[in-house]
Amino acid sequence: MNAPRWRVRQYHYLSENSHVHPFLVDLWNEVHEATGGRVAATVIAKNQGLPGAHLDIVDLLIAGEIECYVLMGGILGGRVPALEIQGLPFAFRDHTQVHRVLDGPLGAYLQGELRAKGIHALRHGLLENGFRHISTTDRPVTGAADLEGLRIRIPEGRMFADAFASLGAVPVEVNVLKLHDALKNREIDAQENPLAITEALKLHEVTRHVALTGHMWSGFNMMASLKFWNALPEDVRQTIEAVTRKHVARQRAHTDALNRALEGRIAAWGMQATQVDRAGFRDRLREAGFYRRWRDITGATAWKLLGDGIGPID
Repeated sequence: MNAPRWRVRQYHYLSENSHVHPFLVDLWNEVHEATGGRVAATVIAKNQGLPGAHLDIVDLLIAGEIECYVLMGGILGGRVPALEIQGLPFAFRDHTQVHRVLDGPLGAYLQGELRAKGIHALRHGLLENGFRHISTTDRPVTGAADLEGLRIRIPEGRMFADAFASLGAVPVEVNVLKLHDALKNREIDAQENPLAITEALKLHEVTRHVALTGHMWSGFNMMASLKFWNALPEDVRQTIEAVTRKHVARQRAHTDALNRALEGRIAAWGMQATQVDRAGFRDRLREAGFYRRWRDITGATAWKLLGDGIGPID
């Protein structure tokens, strides 16, 4: 085994017991073995030692000051607007459709957009987070009208803010690591996340109802600084890409199954689940001009490629 020639710091903002961390550890351990020890990586949870804002971290990645990061497209939209399309509300039918479309021509286009900004997105590196649902501290959500005036936590990202404002809610940005306390202290009335996040952050302790809206899909783009990536020899780059594809497939299968299983645990959490008419939410967004705005923001090419994969959008 060779002494490490390239050292990688793989940052992510979830916890060590999340549905992301152990798969990243396995991935980079296999890269270490497959490269004969030439690549050594440390997977760093909760963004320890980095700035609080995701886009500040993205800027560090672009500058080559850190090597690797994972982040949702909705947040990356602050630097590359087309990436927001990954989370377009009520666009995708299921996980199979998501993965087919985002691993296809649309995914290739988005990778090119990131590359133009100094970021290498791994070709098969879109980790699964899941479809997002709305959980509330007090009143249940049964339809779009129930969002009126609801103070709902959102992550960074313009699409999140626009979507919930268009639905009549009051979007409030809260860092995910402070979300439990914000709900507990009634600083907000609701939050929206996949059930895997609800479990990992124990948000079921501070919310009573969950509306299974599946309103947005979210996943994490595995990214490397283009400066760092270009400094690697071709055989090492090929190894990282191949190992990434293997472990991302494992992570997707695990997280898909986890989110489905957690639907059956909602009652055991002491929460009440409600099914909703997704069409009513989408109609309200359409009436508010949401899809027209985001067709312009994400760009004609991204919009067409998405439409090619899922059918008419608006």
